[in-house]
Amino acid sequence: MSKGQDMKKEAKKKPTKTLKEKQAEKKAKKETRVH
Repeated sequence: MSKGQDMKKEAKKKPTKTLKEKQAEKKAKKETRVH
């Protein structure tokens, strides 16, 4: 839980990533979880 919160905080601090990059990260995470 804390890890997810930290990631959210960092995202708010520096929103350098684009929406597409964020979506790509979510996809990658889902794929890694399945494997």
